Amino acid sequence: MKNRLLVALAPAIVSGMLTGCWKEPTRPNYDPPTNYRTEAAANRTNADREMNTNKTNNANSAETEKTKTGFKANLPDGFEQPADDVGTKLLREYGAVFLARGGVTPPKKVVFRNESEVAAFQSALKRRREMIGSFSMELQAAAMDGLQNAVKAAAAAGQKITPRGADSAKRTYSETVGLWNSRVDPALKHWTAKGKISQADADRIKAMATFDQVTEVLKLEEKGIFFAKDLSKSIIYSVAPPGTSQHLSLLAFDCEQHDNAAIRSIMAENGWFQTVASDLPHFTFLGVKESELPGLGLKKLSSGGRNFWVPDM
Repeated sequence: MKNRLLVALAPAIVSGMLTGCWKEPTRPNYDPPTNYRTEAAANRTNADREMNTNKTNNANSAETEKTKTGFKANLPDGFEQPADDVGTKLLREYGAVFLARGGVTPPKKVVFRNESEVAAFQSALKRRREMIGSFSMELQAAAMDGLQNAVKAAAAAGQKITPRGADSAKRTYSETVGLWNSRVDPALKHWTAKGKISQADADRIKAMATFDQVTEVLKLEEKGIFFAKDLSKSIIYSVAPPGTSQHLSLLAFDCEQHDNAAIRSIMAENGWFQTVASDLPHFTFLGVKESELPGLGLKKLSSGGRNFWVPDM
């Protein structure tokens, strides 16, 4: 009986399979176990990628730090940036000295306020006094080495290097005040007589502390009231305002033979360069080769066959 029933149903079963009505038993929903080894590898790959990225960024940062250029980037650590236009003007005029290398110590401020600040700075320096020509000169020790080497090189070439006077190297704050007053006092009298300054203003300026007087004088010069010796240009082209002279740093030397191109070349070969375009006898010890100066942020100004290295700012 059972065999006859199966035989009878067989065509229907086959027909159902052919027409698509047949379905396999439904499998239960099933999430395969996470492949932890693959996931860990992916995590390590991401971590390695992030670490490599950080290394690259750090390397780029270090390279940028290593190759940074520009005047302000090469100023001494802790340098006091000027906070006003007057300070910026003085930095532009006398700023090469702040980049001095070769074993010397440059100042960390544009203006020394008084005698005590200058004395404190100078007393901390490694310095030496030697006879140069007929004068006893005092400079920072490494700067004196450079000057003596230049003197020897000049002598070997049948030339000589001598100071212009007794104050051609180190100066005290009071000496720079005396030079400043030798320009300011006559100018105040001149401009008062011309009616450009009232007597009350002239008296007020004379009574000021020298540090404050510098700012007042430079402000008057912006109005065309000049204080240089010939009264036709800024006082900074005649004397350095007190507290700003490179001679206070024991890194400046006024050379009698400054007109001699061979002497200028010998000075440069020994780390001494002209850096103040308005002061032809003046040389500044920077303690590096001339080829290194642009990388420190100095630019060359050529005039009358001379090269002056000044802040590129």
